[in-house]
Amino acid sequence: MFAPSELLWALIGLILTIGSTWLEAFGFMVPASMLRLEGGNLSFYSLGVTFQVGAVLFTGCMGGKNAAALSQIAYLMLGVVLFERFEFEVFTQGAGLGYLREPGFGYLLGFVPAGWLCGSLAFKAKPTLERLAFASLSGLLMVHLCGVAYLLLGHLFRWVKTPPSLFTAIMDYSVVQIPGQIMVACAIALIAYGMRKIAVLLDALVKR
Repeated sequence: MFAPSELLWALIGLILTIGSTWLEAFGFMVPASMLRLEGGNLSFYSLGVTFQVGAVLFTGCMGGKNAAALSQIAYLMLGVVLFERFEFEVFTQGAGLGYLREPGFGYLLGFVPAGWLCGSLAFKAKPTLERLAFASLSGLLMVHLCGVAYLLLGHLFRWVKTPPSLFTAIMDYSVVQIPGQIMVACAIALIAYGMRKIAVLLDALVKR
């Protein structure tokens, strides 16, 4: 049985995951002139990834393991099952049962255990920035472990439509993506830390 707060965060996580599928992540650089208080402009650059994994990790850090896992199960069901009836594309390259043969589907499957692991670690003890960062990075690692395992098994049994080679698929879906996703995971940990601190202060004020 899920608590009302878990169901609410599961819904929030589902919406965030769908919405962030096509939302590109950007970083920024602070020029030396600004550090010297001499003016200047921030320069933004693409991280080469979307915020989708970040949505999974954020749900885990804020809503816990059950909410994060439930939100991603619902996300997969929307994309794989309900698409056949309503033709609503929630994945980056379509949806439907045929998406199981896409090389990136293993990474989407990894969202479920990743959210659960991240949420478990994030709520194991008092939230600190280090703990939330560790939880987020652990969740990110789980996504890639599941994704690579899916690619390996799919290549072995020939059910996944891999690019020119298995090596190319792993490079495209893991190696190239990881640096940007690490930055997103760290940003999520920082945001979640701030929001959970604010939530604790608000709760203390309400109880006075």
